[in-house]
Amino acid sequence: MTANELRAKFIEFFKSKNHAEISGQSLIPENDPSVLFTTAGMHPLVPYLLGEPHPAGTRLTDYQKCIRTGDIDEVGDTSHLTCFEMLGNWSLGDYFKKQAISFSYEFLTSSQWLALDPRMLSVTVFEGDENAPRDDEAAECWKSVGMSEDKIAYLPASDNWWAAGPVGPCGPDTEIFYWVGEGIPPAGSNKKTDSANWMEIWNNVFMQFNRKDERTLEPLPKKNVDTGMGLERTNCILQGKTSVYLTEVFQPIIAEIEKLASYNYGADEAKDTSVRIIADHARAAVFILGDQRGVAPSNLGAGYVLRRLIRRAVRHGMKLGIEKNFLAQVAVAVIENFKNAYPELEQNREKIFAELNAEEDRFRLTLKNGEAEFQRLLPNLLKNPKKEISGKVAFRLYDTFGFPLELTEELAAENGFTVDKAGFKEAEKKHQEASKSLDAGQAKGGLAEQSEITTKYHTATHLLQQALTDVLGAEVAQKGSNINNERMRFDFTFGRPMTAEEIARVEKIVNEKIKEDLPVTMEILPLEKAKESGARALFTNKYGEDVKVYTIGKDPAHDWFSKEVCGGPHVQHTAQIGEFKITKEQSSSAGVRRIRAVISGGLPLEK
Repeated sequence: MTANELRAKFIEFFKSKNHAEISGQSLIPENDPSVLFTTAGMHPLVPYLLGEPHPAGTRLTDYQKCIRTGDIDEVGDTSHLTCFEMLGNWSLGDYFKKQAISFSYEFLTSSQWLALDPRMLSVTVFEGDENAPRDDEAAECWKSVGMSEDKIAYLPASDNWWAAGPVGPCGPDTEIFYWVGEGIPPAGSNKKTDSANWMEIWNNVFMQFNRKDERTLEPLPKKNVDTGMGLERTNCILQGKTSVYLTEVFQPIIAEIEKLASYNYGADEAKDTSVRIIADHARAAVFILGDQRGVAPSNLGAGYVLRRLIRRAVRHGMKLGIEKNFLAQVAVAVIENFKNAYPELEQNREKIFAELNAEEDRFRLTLKNGEAEFQRLLPNLLKNPKKEISGKVAFRLYDTFGFPLELTEELAAENGFTVDKAGFKEAEKKHQEASKSLDAGQAKGGLAEQSEITTKYHTATHLLQQALTDVLGAEVAQKGSNINNERMRFDFTFGRPMTAEEIARVEKIVNEKIKEDLPVTMEILPLEKAKESGARALFTNKYGEDVKVYTIGKDPAHDWFSKEVCGGPHVQHTAQIGEFKITKEQSSSAGVRRIRAVISGGLPLEK
């Protein structure tokens, strides 16, 4: 079974169980300053898991592209990835543990679906602690479908408890594992007794509690299920492969790298590691650049991560002897392999190529400048009796000049030095934490914040979008937004800096609409009908779904200022927003401008 077939079968199965297929969303989360990328299939659904009704109903399924870079340094082995696909199904106050577990087991083992041998499966459930009891309900559900007691491992909260953050929705989860050891797993073997031979393929999260504080859990009135299956790992298992890189997900990409490097994958483990790093990082970079809200390489936030992925791939290309720009050629293989599932990659093909080539050019110049800077520092370094380059200096070479640590180590060794790698890692960690913060008010456990002030900011983005269109013209289109308790940031397409007069006019229009105290109304419509009604539909990549349409105006049919397809939180009427002030207008990337704005005052939201 191929990855495309697995993706299709998963959706087909859950549609047969009355789940509505919904669109996977952007890799760049909207209005969530807590994370740089969509890290799991549940991320775009957070508002609905917190109680917002979903226009498609209470049973949902989709596939979602994700980026996780927390273990980027592990990429290069046979299993770690920064970019991956998650297959998901959700129950929003509908079914719970019994049906969720039954669905998972049926899809995995039924001859009509994946037909995996039940003997090769084991599961984990929450073992209980002082805050919550052992999840015997989930264990009994597994036994009822045929899972033997010795295949059920009871693990602590660190393994089998999901939480939105220090407070808020939380609950136990149950993870499903496949045996990757030799032969049939022996009796008594499970994740707890034999961790190395069991690979996780699916996780079912049961959101059944609300955490009030460290020691207080209360049952949620509406219980939700959030599941995620790793497409690459499951595909690898179905094909009997020992590595995700040996499947058709990566083989066409690796074949292109082999041609560019004049190297046959499998001949040398060190070179194989470089090939895997290039394949993963090139795929991740293409997915980020080709996304609906794609970012460009930069020194902050998501752009910094993208730059690091590209430059790390280029560095490993150099290790393979590739001296000219090559990532755009690798990108062709990525796009061809994934354009059917993600048509935005084909749509943004030229942009992807241009950004990859430009970043490779910058990096090669950076290497030249970095080496010059090293030589400039050398006389002072030679005075150091420890014969060691500090981690702070090594990181400055990396952060300011883009000079990779391994090159600093090579130059240091040539001059009789070592490098304080631990100090480098510490400096890098501090920088990454600052980069992730971007602005105050972040780190909310991956959960989109929906406080009163962020709700006001979110509604203000609707007014701002329309005001920009009124002042600058129809070429303006939103490219993304980022909101926290202290400010809003709004990116939009426009080819030049705004004039002071234009900024003042936009600000005036927004404040006029706030003072008019216009009602904010919502209706659920099919996407095409929503567009016909005049609604702006941003970042929507599938048609036929029912969507929420938010209208700001006296009459949603005939007298309105703003009408958008949107799933975020909104005020009930515009006077609740408060006074709107643009604090900065600047460039974000080529052809994209950025506005920062603040609001103050406003009426309280109605409960």
